[in-house]
Amino acid sequence: MEESFRDSLATVDKQGKRSWIYSQKPKGKLYNARSVLSFLYFLAFFAGPFIQVNGRPLFLFNVVEGRFILFGAIFWPQDFFIFGLAMVAFILFIVVFTMAFGRLFCGWACPQTIFMEMLFRKIEYWIEGDASAQKLLNKAPWNTDKIVKKTSKHILFYMLSFLIANTFLAYVIGINSLLEIITGPVTEHTGGLAAMIIFAGVFYGVFAFFREQVCTVVCPYGRLQGVLLDRDSVVVAYDYTRGEPRGHFKKQADNNLGDCIDCLQCVKVCPTGIDIRNGTQLECVNCTACIDACNFMMEKTGRPLHLIRYASENGIANKQPLHFTTRIKLYSSVLVILLTAITWMLVSRKPVSGTIIRTAGMLYQERGADSISNLYRIKLVNKTASDIPLSLRLEDAPGKIELLGHQQVTVKGEQQGEGIFFVILPRTAIKKRKTTLHITLYTGNNKEGTIGTTFLGPAQ
Repeated sequence: MEESFRDSLATVDKQGKRSWIYSQKPKGKLYNARSVLSFLYFLAFFAGPFIQVNGRPLFLFNVVEGRFILFGAIFWPQDFFIFGLAMVAFILFIVVFTMAFGRLFCGWACPQTIFMEMLFRKIEYWIEGDASAQKLLNKAPWNTDKIVKKTSKHILFYMLSFLIANTFLAYVIGINSLLEIITGPVTEHTGGLAAMIIFAGVFYGVFAFFREQVCTVVCPYGRLQGVLLDRDSVVVAYDYTRGEPRGHFKKQADNNLGDCIDCLQCVKVCPTGIDIRNGTQLECVNCTACIDACNFMMEKTGRPLHLIRYASENGIANKQPLHFTTRIKLYSSVLVILLTAITWMLVSRKPVSGTIIRTAGMLYQERGADSISNLYRIKLVNKTASDIPLSLRLEDAPGKIELLGHQQVTVKGEQQGEGIFFVILPRTAIKKRKTTLHITLYTGNNKEGTIGTTFLGPAQ
C-alpha cells in the first residue's frame, strides 16, 4: 500500500501553511451516543464545583496551597506519596488501555474532543451551516450576513471559553473564592480578573482557531500509538479485505470490485482531515464519525454495514476475534496491584498526621537525681473538617510527657497545629545515647496514630 500520506499532515499543505478543515456534520447512532455522553460530561463538569461533601468541594486541586480534595477527602503535602503512586498507576493505565483499545479515550472522553466536536462545532453548524456553507461564507465578501454570523459565532465562542475557564479555575481555588472574585470590587481582584481573561483567551484561541492542531501537533498521545499499539489493539479501521478494490457505485453489481464505492464520505466528516482507508494514523482520534458516514452509505447502496468499524489488524487480516495478549495481561496485573495498594492507603489513612522534632541545639536536661528530659516540638495536620483535641502518651517507655501551656493539642479542622512538650524518662530506662520512642496520639480513648522520634540521653 502506498504510504506517502504518512510524510505529511492533512492540515498542512506543501508550502507549510495551514489547511483549514471543513468537516461535514456527522449523523448516526455512534454520533448520537457520543452526544448523550457529552451532555452527561458537561453536566458533571459544570456542576462539579458546586457539589460538596461534608462541607468540602467534591474536587479541589489547589496547587498554590498544596491542598487537594478528592471525593470530599482532603490531601496535604504529607500525602503526596499517594499521589505519586496514583500517577504511576494512571500512566500504566494509559499504556494498558491504549494497547487494548487504541485511542478510544480520545474520541469518547477527551475534554478537547468533547468541547470541540460536541459544543463549539455544533454552534458553528447552527450559525454558519454545514461544511459547504462554511466554505462559501469564508470566501464571500464582508457583507451584513457574514458580519452578523461571524460576530455572533465568535462572541458565543468567547463567552463559552470564559465560562469553561472560570469552571476550571473553580476546581483550583474553590467556588467560594471564585464567587468572591466575581462579585467583589474589580480594584481588589485585578489579578484574578486578568487571569480569567487570559485563560478565557487561551481556550477561545484553541477552540476557535487552533482546533484539531491540538491533537495532531501538540498532544503526544497520538505519537505514542506507534509504540503502544500492536496488531491486536482495537482501533477504528477500514476493512480493506472487503472494501478493495474500490469502485464507484453502479446499479449493476460488479463482482470484481469491493464494497467501498469511493464516495469519500469518511474523509469529508473527519475532523482531522484524514482518509481512514489509508490505515491507522496518528491524526485519528477515534471519533467514529467515519463509521457513521460509511454505514449510512452502505445502507443506501444495499451493502453490509461496518465496512469501517472498531477492529484489530489481526481481526481484519486474519478474521481473528479480539483477545487479550500476554503483554496486556501482565500490565493489567501490575495495574490491579497498584490500584489495590492505593485503595488500601486511602482507606487506612489516619485523620491526623504529623511530625515530632527534638529541639535543635539542645542536649538533654537532668530532672532531679533519677530522670532525664528532652524538649520536643510537634506539628500536626488535621485532615477532617472538625476540630480535634489530641493528648500525647508514651507507649513503649516508662516515662511521662509534660505538654507546655495546655493539657492537649487542639488542631482546627483542615488546618495545622503545633505544641511543645517534654519527654521525661527515668535513668534506668536509658540504655544508650539515643533511644527510639513512639508517641501515640489520642482523642479521648481513641487512638489516632503513632509518631516515632529519638530520645537523647547521657552516654553509657
